[in-house]
Amino acid sequence: MLNYLPDFLQPDSINLPDTPLIAEVTTSKGSFKLRLESNLAPLTVKNFVHLAQTGFYDRLYFHRVVPDFVIQGGDPTGTGWGGPGYLIPSEHSPVPFKRGSVGIATAGFDTGGCQFFICHSDQPHLIGNYTLFGKVIRGMYVVDQIEVGDQILSIKLSDK
Repeated sequence: MLNYLPDFLQPDSINLPDTPLIAEVTTSKGSFKLRLESNLAPLTVKNFVHLAQTGFYDRLYFHRVVPDFVIQGGDPTGTGWGGPGYLIPSEHSPVPFKRGSVGIATAGFDTGGCQFFICHSDQPHLIGNYTLFGKVIRGMYVVDQIEVGDQILSIKLSDK
């Protein structure tokens, strides 16, 4: 059974810095950097930070690549149906999904967990349907090279 909102995601436990967090994602194809947007999606960013800090994403794979649409990874089963054992609420915003936008993959409202996607191109139809929580700020050429089966080696967080 899935638990909703683990302790580290309770509202009083969210202590994100005032400055944007940067996540360096190292993959089998190279590295890219994400700016995490806690002002848009504080619970989603807190969840992503927790999973990255605990090594959850290390050695997982990109299981879905749709050219000119998205790459998707972060599923512990590699099937597109796996999760961390809990669900997080959706945090939709009117901010458009542009090339390099990072969102949480879901199977419907309030069903996010650990799977994330990165847009290859602008995707206006995603606005209001998915939580946008970051943006690629360096290494989009690496994202463009990722194929199904490429591995996430690690995700390291910093304020630079």
